[in-house]
Amino acid sequence: MIWKILTVILAVSVAVLIAVLVKIRAQLRDINEQLDFLCEKDTNMLLLTDTNMADIGRLKERINRFLEQWHRQREAAAKKEQMISDTYTNLSHDIRTPLTSLDGYFQLLRDETDKSAQEHYIDIIQERITSLKDMLEELFMFTKLKNDSFKLELSNCCVSRLLKQTVFSYYEEWKKQGIEPSLDICEDTIFITANVQALRRVFQNVIKNALVHGQKSICIQMRQQDSCNCRASDDERTSKNRIVHILVSNDVKNPDDIDVDKVFERFYKADEARSISSSGLGLSIAKELVERMGGSIEARLEGKRFVVEIQFECE
Repeated sequence: MIWKILTVILAVSVAVLIAVLVKIRAQLRDINEQLDFLCEKDTNMLLLTDTNMADIGRLKERINRFLEQWHRQREAAAKKEQMISDTYTNLSHDIRTPLTSLDGYFQLLRDETDKSAQEHYIDIIQERITSLKDMLEELFMFTKLKNDSFKLELSNCCVSRLLKQTVFSYYEEWKKQGIEPSLDICEDTIFITANVQALRRVFQNVIKNALVHGQKSICIQMRQQDSCNCRASDDERTSKNRIVHILVSNDVKNPDDIDVDKVFERFYKADEARSISSSGLGLSIAKELVERMGGSIEARLEGKRFVVEIQFECE
């Protein structure tokens, strides 16, 4: 009698085990079919299962976490690709404008016999060529910044000297536009951790923005300031809590037309100046470079003055 009972129990156990194995096999087959479908189709669907036995549920959760991560990466890659495509589309118009004018001035130069007129056309042609060069350099830098493998090598650099060099490099431009910038740059030798070429590009882009969009009243300032509580003792105030502030400000004609929350976006423009001599990428590139070097940059309006302020921690 006991043997019969044990035989029945064993038979039932084997039957249950076979049923479970069949269920697990069917579920694994279904998972494989779903994965084949997800690999072939452009979809954000996740895996579904009918059972959680034998760690099927844990397997589903891990695969779904991987799929969600893959979906996010794919969306990010698609957005980046679209952003770069939009950049090329916008700049193709900006580049075509000076190219068209170049063709016209070359024809005028070819037909002109007066020497003074020829020199005038040559000056204009040179200006258009410089504008094209600047646009292409901005596009090249923007594309590099969107490449995940692009890294800035940081080192100890003298920000005060670099700012002065950059400002004086615009001497001919100041003179040409009849601008006498107001300079308030402290005489201290200030060092920060940054990339010299990238920091120079930041200063160039911000100053050029003031030149293109300003109303011939430009002020460039640099000062140091403690970032700690002013009541701290002298021993508590070290070089690590000193901040260097670089401010570039200029008068603007229509301050109400400027959205300071958008000035660092690609192709933002508050006027039509970008279609003349600007790529619309300058401040966007400046912001990304500053942040990659551990600094911060912001824009604000003070009455009719547009101010860009850059901050770095001093060495």
